[in-house]
Amino acid sequence: MRIAIQGFEGSFHQIAAQGYFGRHTEVECCASFAELVKKVKQQPDVDAGVMAIENSIAGSILPNYSLLKNSGLHVNGEVYLQIKQHLMVLPGQTLEDIREVHSHPMALLQCMDFLEKHPHMKLVETEDTALSAKHVHQKKLKSTAAIAGKLAADIFGLEIIAPNIHTVRNNYTRFLVISRNGTAPVPDANKASVYFHTSHERGSLARVLTKIADAGINLSKLQSFPIPAREWTYYFHADMEFDDLELFNKGLARITPLTENLKVLGIYKKGNTH
Repeated sequence: MRIAIQGFEGSFHQIAAQGYFGRHTEVECCASFAELVKKVKQQPDVDAGVMAIENSIAGSILPNYSLLKNSGLHVNGEVYLQIKQHLMVLPGQTLEDIREVHSHPMALLQCMDFLEKHPHMKLVETEDTALSAKHVHQKKLKSTAAIAGKLAADIFGLEIIAPNIHTVRNNYTRFLVISRNGTAPVPDANKASVYFHTSHERGSLARVLTKIADAGINLSKLQSFPIPAREWTYYFHADMEFDDLELFNKGLARITPLTENLKVLGIYKKGNTH
């Protein structure tokens, strides 16, 4: 399998792809999420993509919902990845040697409690966690550390001198597995991603949500977006969880008359957060 990811070799996207498809999965690195979607759509040797969609602390990655909706791609699964940040250096360097710490701004923020205890370290913002690790390795940067995931340390031969320096322990990122071709739902499928829009009349969305609840379906995510050229009209991305596929099909039948342009992006097995 060759899987498109956003970011560089050793990134959290690659960890998520390996977690879903296996350790020996090949990755196609993309500079942006738009490039990721384009390669999954158009590049024959790319089998699927793994794309971050939300974080338990930072919230939804809003542009990615629009990218997904407009792409025509299908959702085949999801991965929840606990984000663990580590301080890594060239072999032989110590904590006292470090004068600069390089990483993505979000990673630096996630580790601020640790970093504030070491005021002698200058913080340098970069475009990617794994790329920071790669630069320390390639340029043989002494007195410089990177903050990244364990895979980056393994790939670039760096030593983790301070593991798990992130402040919040239950920090998860949710990734969607997307592909050109939809797959038939597996027998134990218990989650679906759909989008739809409703009329602008009062209570239209409330009626849809009531039907979903009445069908025994848990609405785990509801994200709204304005529809261009249609003033004050919104489409909704909904993630629904259910005990069996029959429940979902009944719920879908109930809301279809109350919605417009209802489309099922994918029916799949819920990801594990443990």
